[in-house]
Amino acid sequence: MNDTTALFSHRTFDEFDLPDALRRALADAGFTRATLVQAEVLPLTLAGRDVAAQAQTGTGKTAAYLLTIFTHLLTRAKPSQGKPRALIVTPTRELTVQVAADAEQLGRHTGLVVEAVFGGMDYRQQREELRRGVDVLVGTPGRLLDYLRQGVTTLAQVEVFVVDEADRMFDMGFIDDLREISRRLPPPTRRQTLFFTATLSARVAELGWRMMRNPAEVIVNPEELTPDRLEERLFHVGSKEKFSLLLGLLAREGCERTMVFVNTREEARRLVERLERHGYRARALTGSVVQRRRLKVLDDFKAGTLPILVATDVASRGLHIEGVSHVINYDLPLDPEDYVHRVGRTARTGARGMAISLACENFVYSLPAIERLLGHSIPVAWADDDLYVPVLPRKAQPPAPAASRPRRRRRRRQGSRSSPQSGTTEAG
Repeated sequence: MNDTTALFSHRTFDEFDLPDALRRALADAGFTRATLVQAEVLPLTLAGRDVAAQAQTGTGKTAAYLLTIFTHLLTRAKPSQGKPRALIVTPTRELTVQVAADAEQLGRHTGLVVEAVFGGMDYRQQREELRRGVDVLVGTPGRLLDYLRQGVTTLAQVEVFVVDEADRMFDMGFIDDLREISRRLPPPTRRQTLFFTATLSARVAELGWRMMRNPAEVIVNPEELTPDRLEERLFHVGSKEKFSLLLGLLAREGCERTMVFVNTREEARRLVERLERHGYRARALTGSVVQRRRLKVLDDFKAGTLPILVATDVASRGLHIEGVSHVINYDLPLDPEDYVHRVGRTARTGARGMAISLACENFVYSLPAIERLLGHSIPVAWADDDLYVPVLPRKAQPPAPAASRPRRRRRRRQGSRSSPQSGTTEAG
């Protein structure tokens, strides 16, 4: 089985009852065959079923629900109020931006208006866009609720409700916000609801059942997608040798577009500092980075001008970046589900990828739970001595220029003949 057959099904989009406007957009983008997730989801959603789907990032799930939304809206009469008819809620700003961009691409021939709302950008401009009217609304929970509470828009006309990366909603503390949003929607019997998640835990399933109407479950397990596309390796290494091994791996594997994951923002800052001291261009993506800075870092990484992105789990949630060649777990994640999200950044859309994990004594205790979740052991690799690169010492603080150094008055011993400062003679 090659990469393409591992990700794509044998079904083509011609087999689905899609409007001509969507067929044209798919042809424009060069999409002909449905992915495994799309082949499972579309027959259900196009028939009007609620669906709870487990699928990793990079499997085509976004297109699955966008095709569902556009088909639904194009085949039904449009109300005159100009209020949202479809709502997509995502946990992060970056995912909101990506989903909106995908919606613009697939909906380019539909005449439907797509609007994204999220924090960190012009509040009034987004508000005015909403007031002008929107068909498909994409947003993060906090910003959505701001506008809803102000009466800027209403969800009373929503016909399709999508929650993307539902498991991340729990991790980021958005569940109460999501429940409030759902209460502002028409009841489940008057709308179609779709849940997408990388891990279908009991809490996600319970939330979905409360918001959905007899949903169909679609599960694409990670092991069905990764064997031929993702190569995993695990190195057991002491914490003091971990950075030395990282340098060796970057030199051997190359660092064209690499994501390095750590567990804390302080470790991210420290690791970037050390990498730059060794000649690597790297930037940190943590929860403390302001929005405009985040977007600049992500744009540089996507463009290939920034080869290494050091990230924490919270800051990287919802990122959709094509072409990531390597994911390196510098710290093993504390939550096994975060491993699935981390390695899902590479080997996307049929490409090959490498996920390398460094298991030191501080985080190796997470390994059994990670492997239980995966359903397989991560292959162990052994590092030869030459893979450990010598670590440069921290640079000493350079001496201050002579002109800026304060003069020190030398204490003279009794009986000295002259002052080193003034040259005057003293009596003995």
